[in-house]
Amino acid sequence: MSENVRVRFAPSPTGHLHIGGARTAIYNWAFARRHGGTFVLRIEDTDPERSTDENTQAILRAMEWLGLDYDEGPGVGGPYGPYFQTQRFASYADALERLKAADATYPCFCTPAQLDTKREAARARGGFAGYDRTCRLLSVADAEARIASGEPHVWRLKVPDDRGEIIFPDAVRGDVSFPADAVDDLVLVRTDGTATYNFAVTIDDATMAITHVVRGDDHLSNTPKQILIYEALGEPVPVFAHLSMILGADGKRLSKRHGATSVEAYRDLGYLPEAVMNYLALLGWSLDGETTILSRETLAGNFSLDRVSRNPAIFDDEKLEWLNGVYIREFSPSVFVERMLPWLEEAGLANAGEVESRREWFEELAPLVSERIKRMDEVVDMVGFLFRDAITIDPLAKDKVLAKEGAGRSLEAAADALMHLEDFDAVKVEATLRAIPESLGLKPKIVFQAVRVAITGSTISPPLFESIALLGKPRTLARLQDARPWATV
Repeated sequence: MSENVRVRFAPSPTGHLHIGGARTAIYNWAFARRHGGTFVLRIEDTDPERSTDENTQAILRAMEWLGLDYDEGPGVGGPYGPYFQTQRFASYADALERLKAADATYPCFCTPAQLDTKREAARARGGFAGYDRTCRLLSVADAEARIASGEPHVWRLKVPDDRGEIIFPDAVRGDVSFPADAVDDLVLVRTDGTATYNFAVTIDDATMAITHVVRGDDHLSNTPKQILIYEALGEPVPVFAHLSMILGADGKRLSKRHGATSVEAYRDLGYLPEAVMNYLALLGWSLDGETTILSRETLAGNFSLDRVSRNPAIFDDEKLEWLNGVYIREFSPSVFVERMLPWLEEAGLANAGEVESRREWFEELAPLVSERIKRMDEVVDMVGFLFRDAITIDPLAKDKVLAKEGAGRSLEAAADALMHLEDFDAVKVEATLRAIPESLGLKPKIVFQAVRVAITGSTISPPLFESIALLGKPRTLARLQDARPWATV
C-alpha cells in the first residue's frame, strides 16, 4: 500500500467503551500498524447532554488497558488537532463557507411543523418522503433577504440532480450502491449554527487526511451522504470498510441484557487485556482460519481488511473465559505474581513491599493458582486463607466434610504428626499426611478433605500439601486445633 495510511477511531463519550467499539478500535490500530500508518483517536463529544469528561476518561483508560496506543489524539497531540469535536467548530464554519462559494449548499427556512406536514403528504402519496427542496428554488436575493431579517434557517447540501447512483467499494463488503434520488438534501448546519453528525464527521476526516474509515455497519447508510459532502468540497473520498455487528448468543445485538458489555467491566471481572484483545480480534477476522492464540505483534504484522468477515460475529463468554485461562496458565511465576498483586492489594491481603520481601514465597504460590483459575478475580477466594490469621469455615463444608465420622480423628492425627515435622516443605508434609489414613483405618478422602477444610475453610483450594507448606507450621497447627470442635470423632 503506497499511500500513507491514516485511520481513526472516533467514539462518542456518552458511555464507557463498548466491546463492539473496542473491536473497531483494535482493527483500526492493527491496520495502521500493519501498514506503518497513523492511528488517530478523535472524541466526538458534541452531544451536550450525554457527553461527559468522566466517560471520556473511561474510554481513554480502556484504550490504555488494551494497549491500543494511538499516534495522534487527546494527551498525545498531533498536527491535525484539536482531537475533540467541540473544539473543531471553526473548521465546520470554514467548510460551510467553501460550500457556499461552490453553490453546493442553500438555506432552508421550512419549520419543523412544515417539514412534518410535507413528509406526511409524501407518504400518503407513496412517494419520496425526504425534503421536497422547496427552499432550493428560492432566488439568492430572496434567501439573503430572509437571512438578513433574522428568519431561522438551516443549511442543506445541494445534491446534484444528475449525480446518478452512488457506488463505492467497501473493503469488507465489496461494491455498495445507493440510488442518488433516495438521498435527501441533508441538513449540514442546524438553526443554532451547530454542524450535524454527517457534516462534522466528514469535515473531521477530510481535514485530518483520513485515508480509510473502518467502522461498524450501523454507519453504512451514512456513507452515501458523506460521499456527497466529500464531492461537494472537492476532497478525496477515503476507503470505507464497514464491520458487521457483534451479536449475543441469542442472535440479537450485544447489549446490557447479555451481561457485561464494556471493556472496563471485563477488566473488573478478571479478564486480561491481551486475552480480550485476542478474542475481539478474532470476532470477524482470522489469521488463517485455525490460529486461536494471537499476540499483539502477530496481529499488527498480519491484519488485513480482506480477511474480515461480512457476517455478524457471536460473542461467547465461555470461549473468552477459556482463552483467558490459557493466557493465565502461560504466565511465568514472576509475571503471574505481578498480575495477581493488584487483586491482593484491593482485598487488603498484601502490598508490593510484602511481595518483594517474600518474592520466593509468592512465586511458589503462583503456579498453584494459575493452573486452576480462568479469571483473575478468582485469585482472592482461592488464596485468601494463606494471608488471613483466622478463617471462617464454609457452613456447607462443615456439614459435608467435618460432620463425617472420622473427621475429628483425622484432624488430631494430622496435628500430632505435623507437630513433630522439622522440615516443613510440601514433600515432607505430603509423606507425613499420607501415612495417616491407613493408621486410622479411614479412606484417604475423609482424612484429606477434613484437613483441607480445616486449613482453607473450603472444599476447594490449591493443592493441599503445598498450601500447608506455604501456610507454615504455626498457623497450620492452630487451624487444625480450631476446627476440631466442629468435627465428628
